[in-house]
Parts: sequence; structure tokens; C-alpha cells
Amino acid sequence: MTGAYLRTPRAAAFAGIIFSVLLFAVFGLMRLSVPSDPFEPGAWLAEDTTYVALAMNLVPFAGVAFLWFVGVLRDRLGAREDRFFATVFLGSGFLLLAMLFAAAAVVGAIIVAFHAAPEALVHSATFHFGRGLAYGMINIYLVKTAAVFMITTSTIAIYTRLTPRWLAIGGYVIAVVLLIGSSYFSWGLLVFPLWVLLVSLTILRDREAVPISTDGLPP
Repeated sequence: MTGAYLRTPRAAAFAGIIFSVLLFAVFGLMRLSVPSDPFEPGAWLAEDTTYVALAMNLVPFAGVAFLWFVGVLRDRLGAREDRFFATVFLGSGFLLLAMLFAAAAVVGAIIVAFHAAPEALVHSATFHFGRGLAYGMINIYLVKTAAVFMITTSTIAIYTRLTPRWLAIGGYVIAVVLLIGSSYFSWGLLVFPLWVLLVSLTILRDREAVPISTDGLPP
């Protein structure tokens, strides 16, 4: 008798690429519309916020794609997955998504509140609190969590050959840049989706090189 075997869909190999493209779009649209200065008085709210709204709507799709990307990495690890590194790996990934979703929700709430009462919001402490909260979650906590995710993933990659060695070492370098220099480079967070893109392209290349047996199961 042959037991059922649930295979990872081939489309999942593209999840990291989709996540990278969407996150590039989210941060790009946000940087074009929202000033990076957390003390900015909110003049951008009176302008066209179409780009910001589009970015907020792309966040859920980016989050789902990131979950698929994490699933692809775990699928490639298989029985080689270590409990300690798996805990940090999954934990940092979930924290990253939680902060990304929370920051997007805060920004979306600010836009809705402004259109409901423009003058009352801009001059209120609630606006400045929400603006500072979103800024802190994205530029401090999310960046640091992304660095932890990259360090853990790169460590796993070195010991299991999950990715080429140069890419794992590059992950360490980028993680250090995020940990130390993210506050000095307003576009620094974009190196994270770039790294995910490179990892995904490597996984996709390796997956296409693996032959599939005639019964539909991995050889």
C-alpha cells in the first residue's frame, strides 16, 4: 500500500520572488509619499494618498508570499532542520510579519482618521503617536528582526548547504548593515527583499535541476 504524499507545489518556489517584488513596491510607494522624518507635521496627508493606499493593500499579499517562502525553506531542509535554529528562524519570521502588518494597519488608520477629521487629527497627540509608532516598528524593530532572520537563515544555509556559501556569507554582511547602519540609510531596508530574491532564484534554479520521477513523487 502506498501512503498519501503531500508535495510542496512547484509554484511555491516563486513565493520569495513574489514577496521581494511586492515588498519593493510597498517600500518604494511609501518612500515616494511619506516623509522619512517622524517629526513631519503630516502635510503628506493633505496630498494624494493613492500610492500609500496601494502600498497598504499590497502588504497582505506580501505577507502570504513570505509565509510560502518560509515554507519552501523548511521543505528543503527536511529532516536536517535543527530545533534551536528552527525556533529562531520561525519566530523571527512571524515577528517580522506581525510588525509589518501592524505598521500597515497604523498607517491605514491614520489616513482614514484624517479624511474623517483633517484638522482635528493633524493637531492631535494621536496622530503623532501613530506616526511615531509606525516609524519605530518599521525602521527599528522590523529592520532588526529581519537581520535576525537573515543571520539564522544564513547559519542554517552554511551548515546544510541550503544556499551557495557566498549567498549565506552575504546574508551575514547585509544583516550587520541592517543592525548597525539602518538608521543612516533611509532605503536600507530594501536590501532584505533583495537578499530574499537571490535566495529564491537559487532555490528555483536548484529545483528545476532536480529530476521528477514518473510516479509524480520526488526521486
